[in-house]
Amino acid sequence: MESVKKVYDFLENAGTFYLATVEDGQPRVRPYGAMMLRDDKIYIMAFGDTNATKQIEANPKAEICAFKGLTLRIECTLVKDNRPEIQKALIEKMPVLKPALGENGEKSVMYYLSNATATFYKMMETQETIKF
Repeated sequence: MESVKKVYDFLENAGTFYLATVEDGQPRVRPYGAMMLRDDKIYIMAFGDTNATKQIEANPKAEICAFKGLTLRIECTLVKDNRPEIQKALIEKMPVLKPALGENGEKSVMYYLSNATATFYKMMETQETIKF
C-alpha cells in the first residue's frame, strides 16, 4: 500500500520516533528506532520482558510521534507478531541489534501497527491524514 509506505518512509527518515503507552492511567513515552515494513505493515521492535511490553499487553492502544520538518502522529493498536521469520527479518535489516536480540532476533518482541490513523502536521495545521 502506497499510503503505508509514505508513513514508513517518514518514520525511517526521522530516525527516532516516540512511542506512548499507558500504565495505570499514566502516559509513558520512550524513544524507538527499530522498525521495518513487511507485508504492507509497519512493524516496531521492543526488547523482551520490559515495562513497555507489559504496558502494551495490558493496553495495546498506543500513539507514535516523529518530527522531520513535519510532525507525524499515529494513533494505533499494536498487534504482537513474534513469528520467527518476522524477528529474523528485523535482524537482517538491522544486524547491529544481533548482540542484544540474538542471532535470529529471538529476544525481540515485534508489533505491527493496526487500526492506524497517521496525521501529518505543519505547525498546527493538518497536512494529510492516512488510515491503514
